[in-house]
Amino acid sequence: MKMYHVDAFTDQLFAGNPADVCLMDHFPGDEVLQNIAKENMLSETAYLVKDGTDKYQLRWFTPGGEIDLCGHATLASGFVVFQYCQPTSNLVRFETKSGEVTVAYVDGHYQMNFPSYPLNQIPVTDEMTATFGVRPLAAYLARDLMCILPSAADVRNYQPDAAELAKLPGLLQNITAASDEPKYDSVSRCFAPKLNVLEDPVTGSSHCQIVPYWAQQLGKQQITAFQASPRTGVLYCEDQGDRVSLSGDAVLYSVDELKIEE
Repeated sequence: MKMYHVDAFTDQLFAGNPADVCLMDHFPGDEVLQNIAKENMLSETAYLVKDGTDKYQLRWFTPGGEIDLCGHATLASGFVVFQYCQPTSNLVRFETKSGEVTVAYVDGHYQMNFPSYPLNQIPVTDEMTATFGVRPLAAYLARDLMCILPSAADVRNYQPDAAELAKLPGLLQNITAASDEPKYDSVSRCFAPKLNVLEDPVTGSSHCQIVPYWAQQLGKQQITAFQASPRTGVLYCEDQGDRVSLSGDAVLYSVDELKIEE
């Protein structure tokens, strides 16, 4: 089994969000998939199986379990298919637990199209304030929690505490603010202690919630988003109503051969 280690949402090595992408003839048992993800200890390991048509079956596993949607590992999967499986194609379709998602090669970037998360506003709580060290301006909850912080500095300077974050609602906990740099519209960070990932470096699925919010706030469809993790990353986004377009770059770090006995 080939496994490709890809840095996603970056055009340089050792930045963006790393993902391992495994090309498989079939899915082995979930225990095997989970053990590979635990061994890799990245925020996501993606598994691809060609389904006999023009689609691939795609699943994502964190060290803490399977997840229903992941952006950076989807971008990494598209990169692998374009580079090693379908070099003449400019579109790949993936069937996932969140329905069909696509990756296209457009204007030099890998472009994905994902369903948006609804902006369900919830009350800001004292627990949120205690966790983030500043009272959020607003909070929203879909699959993940999104807290709007007063400034980009509040987002950049936050020191995550896994135990406190895990007490908050949502599978992931996202914080975001208006960017303090003119070339970006928003700045964000993403945390996933419930999945044994303290901070996810660059998170496509989080922007299915972040982009609709900033599109509404700024009155524009095109959002350039900066994720301020230690590795950093940039996402070129478009709000499309019930869908979000997310684009970025990817770089190959390594190709490995896995010897797995089922």
